[in-house]
Amino acid sequence: MPDTAPPGPTILVAEDNADQRSLYVALLTGVGYRVLEASDGAEAVEIARQSQPGLVLMDVTMPGTSGWNAVRTLKQDPQTHMIPIIVVTGLASTWDRDASIASGCDEYLAKPVQPVRLLEEVRKFLPL
Repeated sequence: MPDTAPPGPTILVAEDNADQRSLYVALLTGVGYRVLEASDGAEAVEIARQSQPGLVLMDVTMPGTSGWNAVRTLKQDPQTHMIPIIVVTGLASTWDRDASIASGCDEYLAKPVQPVRLLEEVRKFLPL
């Protein structure tokens, strides 16, 4: 089957909530990005290693491998350490933000995130 994804830069969305993931996919493909999807941290690491996306949006609280562990793994891997990662999470305390930054993410956004704000942050790392 041919790839029908838009030709724009690729973003990996790692989010265990299917509804939330679908919203991100619709928003990002609607403005021209190509989007890959992962439903947990381990899958996100595998897809990032295989696909080398231009950016990862990573939830923190996911089954199996957490987003924080996935970020650490990607940032320690010579193949993926340069991929920017934006943590997008419902965990909004100062401790959660600090833990996200300590894991190696490049940016932290607390849910709910307005679509305009999400796109602003995405475009900082991966302009169209």
